[in-house]
Formats: sequence, C-alpha cells, structure tokens
Amino acid sequence: MGFGLLTSMPIDWKEYETTGCHDELIDAKGSAWPWTSDLAAALAELDTDELAERQAAADLAIKEMGISFTVYSDEEGSIDRTWPFDIIPRVIPRPEWERVQAGLSQRVHALNLFIDDLYHEQKIIADGVFPREVLEDSVNFRPQCIGIDPPLGIWAHICGSDLVRDAEGTLYVLEDNLRVPSGVSYMLENRLVTKRVFPELFDDYAPLPVDDYPSQLFDTLCALSPRPADYPEVVVLTPGIYNSAYFEHAYLARQMGCELVEGRDLVVEDDDCVYMHTVDGPERVDVIYRRIDDLFLDPEAFRPDSALGVPGLLRAWKAGNVAMANSPGSGVADDKVVYAFVPEIIKYYLDEEAKIPNVPTWRCLYEDERAYVLDHIHELVIKPANESGGYGMLIGPYATKAEHEKFAALIRKDPRNYIAQPTLKLSTVPTVVGSRLEPRHVDLRPFILSSDKQQVTTGGLTRVALRKGSLVVNSSQGGGSKDTWIVDVDEEV
Repeated sequence: MGFGLLTSMPIDWKEYETTGCHDELIDAKGSAWPWTSDLAAALAELDTDELAERQAAADLAIKEMGISFTVYSDEEGSIDRTWPFDIIPRVIPRPEWERVQAGLSQRVHALNLFIDDLYHEQKIIADGVFPREVLEDSVNFRPQCIGIDPPLGIWAHICGSDLVRDAEGTLYVLEDNLRVPSGVSYMLENRLVTKRVFPELFDDYAPLPVDDYPSQLFDTLCALSPRPADYPEVVVLTPGIYNSAYFEHAYLARQMGCELVEGRDLVVEDDDCVYMHTVDGPERVDVIYRRIDDLFLDPEAFRPDSALGVPGLLRAWKAGNVAMANSPGSGVADDKVVYAFVPEIIKYYLDEEAKIPNVPTWRCLYEDERAYVLDHIHELVIKPANESGGYGMLIGPYATKAEHEKFAALIRKDPRNYIAQPTLKLSTVPTVVGSRLEPRHVDLRPFILSSDKQQVTTGGLTRVALRKGSLVVNSSQGGGSKDTWIVDVDEEV
C-alpha cells in the first residue's frame, strides 16, 4: 500500500495505550480528563497526515528561530543541535497548580533559610537535625562564603525544582537545582512554537501565559541592587559561546534588555566595585546574574587557573557593592543527599509539613539504609550526590549484573555520595512518533524566583523522554520538551 491520503486516518484515543502509567491527557479507560477533554477532542479531529505536518512545521519553526542547545561528545567535541520539541502540550488544572506553587514556595523559602544557617551559626547541625558529616563532605560548601549576608538574606534567587508524577498520579519533588538552573528559555520558546502550529487551540483553551517571566526575572534581580536606582545596571555573566546553555544566556539578556558579558568584560577596581568595559568608559555594575559555576567565578577566591571569572569579584560581593544571583555557595543545598533531608529542613525552619513530598529516598550514609540498597540494587535508581544531566546514575531494572556490582562497590567505597530511590513509573503524555501518538514519560521543571517577593512560573519546562520506554528526559541524552498549559476548570481537582 502506498503512502499519503490513502493511509491517513483519524486519531483514535481507544488505540492509545497508557501502558500502566498515569497519563496526563487520557485516563486508563481511554477517556480524557475533565481538564483535557477539549484538547483531546481537537486532536481527534486531526488525521495522521495533518499531525505529522504540524510536527514538521514546528521543527522548521525551531530551526528558523535558531533555538538550539549544545551537547558535549568525547568523539566530536561540542555540537550545536536543534532543540527537540513535541507539539502535544502537557495540561495541568489550575487548582492543582496553585497547590504546587504553594509547595514550591515553601520549599525554596526553607532552603534559603538552611543555606543562610550553614554559613552562619549552623543551628540545624547543633540541634541534631542535619548531620555534620554531610556538610563536611559537601563539594559545594564554600568556606569563603562563611559570615556573608547577601541582600535580603536570600542565596538562591532562581531555583528549578524537578517534579515527577508516579503511576498513581501522586506528584513528587525529584530534586532541587539551586546553582545555575537552566531551561526557562525553552519553556518560553515552546509556547511561541505551539502558538504557531496550534493557533486555534489558544482561541478556545486559553492556557495561563508564561511570557512575563523575563520581566519577573528582571524585577527579581533589580530588587537585589546595592544602590538605590530607578534602573540598576544588571548583567548576565556567561562562560561564553561554547557553554551548553549559551542560547539561554543570550536569550534572557536580550529579553531583559541587559548586557550579556563574559569575565573579560568586567573588572573590580580598588574601590571594590565591579565595572563593565564600554565604549564610553567603565560603567558600574549593580547586579550580576551569573551563569558560571562557583569555582570559576573569581581566580582570587577559587580556582586560580580560571579564565572565565573576574578577579576580586567575591571581594566586591562581600563588601556589598554588587549582588550576585544565585549567590556563590548556594549549591550547598543543591546536593541529592541534602535533598533527602528537605522534609526535615522544612519542619525545622518553618514548623510545617512539606506540602509536596520527596520521592522515597534511602541515604547510603546510614548503615541500615545502605544495607537495604545493596540488597535491592536491581530494583532501585542509584544517584550520586552532585551529578546532573542524567549522568552517573544507575537504573537498576535496566542495568546489567556487572553494572549492579560496579555501583555496589562505589556505594561501599563512598556511601555519603549516594542515594537510592524506587524506579517510578513516570507519568506520560501523548507524543508524536512519525504520524501516530504514543505515550512518552515526562517530568516538569518549574522555576521559582525569590527576592523581595516570591514568584513561581505558571507551569514550567516539561521534559519528555523521546525514546520509547526511557525514563531519562535530559536533552543531552535524547530527551525533548513540550509546552506546559495551566488551565482553568469548572470543578475542584
């Protein structure tokens, strides 16, 4: 049989297999959820040819818009690739999202109190709630930051917390990213591309907007300025064009109307202030949105061989003459072992129960929990404390016996460096595969802004594992993304 109109068929949701997972659009009986019924009906009106054509139109739009990311390869070095995007949006009802927002705000508030405590009196350790050995072995604790009081007492101004939903539909926080979280530019671009390929859906569906994020980010940064000014000088500090997130650095600088600078564009003068080189001479900088890791920020304070940072930058920050977001040292809470203590951290500082639970987690530093992990390693996901991008972890059910033995040896050698979690059946969303829809696993990274007020994005970056059966959503390992819609509903969810 040939291709084209003869093989084009309407989408039939009864043929869509949810594979025992919670699907974000279709329930186990093949019916849409109340908040996705309009979207499911609209998609059902498309035939398979039109579905493929709209996906192709999205792919072309992404190329034309220059939306890209960088992958590092041992064989080929760094490679720029077009951003992988799927046109079927993920939909979340507004009442549920309001509960999520409250939970994320609670979490980040407690984590900022925790970071500040660690660099001052360390009461949480003295009171026996957080183990001293975890802090002593932290690769992200910066002794250079002890005693510093950042503006408003906030260390992590931009946080990206990853959320997952299990087979029963329960939403969990999977991890917190408090150093230099990335992905928000793709959240914004995903919305623009979706509007281009499904303009009719926005007339009827009206998902809450996300395009105010750049102005929210700019206001967050301006609130940190050490000088009273109507328009503080804010810059975005990037490692340069070869960084995997350079597209985002340039995008956010452009959207905020700020200068995008590298370390060589800035200098700290004798007055311990930071200045930017301009054609009109040096111009003082008030706030730096830094997208460089701590150790490369200042060769005077951290790595002396760094050519990316600015000599004296930490000195200027300590003196209160420049603000940095996120603050150096905030990564002490960006540790998967610290993550396992977040419910206790929330209880300690806020006297509240966590509004969004952690994924059940075993901490290998404790002998009894380590013994359980070693006995069940073939069932669990094993994660090192400070890897990112899906690297360095073991997914037990999909690993070989040799890999199980390798990770067991790693855990025994350095138990503080590992946690374990159950292998969750992550929720799925219909995803275009050729000319048909198939379920693919997703997570969600909302962004939380903190300065003189807190703001949470309406939705976030939905990342999707494009490979069938894969649980790894990271773009560096074959993942892609979707637009995320927060929608009003007529009934409580």
